[in-house]
Formats: sequence, structure tokens, C-alpha cells
Amino acid sequence: MVRMRERTMQQQTYADYLTWSATSGDELIDGVAYVGEPPAPSRLHQDFIVELCRQLATSLLDKPRRVYIAPFDVRLPKAGAIDDDQIDTVVQPDILIAGDLQKLDDRGMRGAPDWIAEVLSPSTANYDRTTKLRAYERAGVPEVWLIDLADSTVAIYRMAAGHYPKAVRLQLRGQTALSAVPGVGIDWDRLLAVIGQSR
Repeated sequence: MVRMRERTMQQQTYADYLTWSATSGDELIDGVAYVGEPPAPSRLHQDFIVELCRQLATSLLDKPRRVYIAPFDVRLPKAGAIDDDQIDTVVQPDILIAGDLQKLDDRGMRGAPDWIAEVLSPSTANYDRTTKLRAYERAGVPEVWLIDLADSTVAIYRMAAGHYPKAVRLQLRGQTALSAVPGVGIDWDRLLAVIGQSR
């Protein structure tokens, strides 16, 4: 994925974000603007996300939930934030599942998704593991997966008592169920076999 850099130290809101965000990958976390810079995500990164999304979408066909991939703005308002000029966090997760369809609108989503996955890239891994994960925790996202293709692992963070305890770390093999979305799981062996064919 693109490298993230701070755009300005001036406090920003979602209303400001709408004036300067011109590319996919731009984000706003706790009022700090982060702008995505080239290079674009690798082909392996994109192949992985497409196949992961395909499995999720198939599992959700008859369920009242939706899966989305970036770019897709997720506004994470803090308590009491009503207007755009009060929201100071806008993220674009690699993949998310929305269970409460009332949170969806023409601009994306307002509120925490049920489940989020970020596929780590060397240029954004630290940002995803710290800045972005803290934003997800504050917003109450029930489950976050940080997938590391370099070492073929997934770190799973599940909300407990308002925070994320230490992650459960698994190898990308066999099947892994989503705790936050019952009846949905990922078949890693199948996914890796499919993207292996595309290399």
C-alpha cells in the first residue's frame, strides 16, 4: 500500500477532509491528516484483497451484511459528534464488513464496522499497527485482522471490555472463523492457492 505521511499539523475535520482529499488512501485520525503517497499497492496485495473479498461476499450472500474494499470512507465519530465539522477520524480499511446497514450512506459509512482487515505493506505496517489500530479500538470495532503476507500470519484483535487485549496470532493456513460475524470464515489454503496461480 501507499506510504502515509502527515499532511499538516493543523487540526482537521471531515468537512476539511472533503476539500483536500483527492486520492484513495487519504485518511484523518484524531484530527491529523495522513496523505497516501506512491507507490500503489503491489499486485500481490491487490490479488490477496480481491480473493479475500470474494470469499467474504460469497459467505454473506443471504445475510443482511455488506462487504466493502478500499477506497471506502468510514467516518468514526466520537461521542456527541453530529455534524461533519465535528468528526475528526476518517479511515479507508482494506476490507470491512458492515452489519448495521443504517450506518451506510452515499459517502460510505458513519460508525464502526463489525469487522475490519488490513493487509500490511512494509510502508504502512507501523501506521496500521499503531495509529490506525488505536482509532479502531476507540471507535469500538469488534474485530480487526492485521494480515502480514511477509510472514504469512494474521494478528486478530477482538474487543473485550472496551479495548483490544493482546492479539491472537495465527498462520495463514486451514480455516479461520470471524468471531464478530457468525457463520463466516476464511479458507487460507484456498485463498493462497488462487493467488499463487496468478503470479
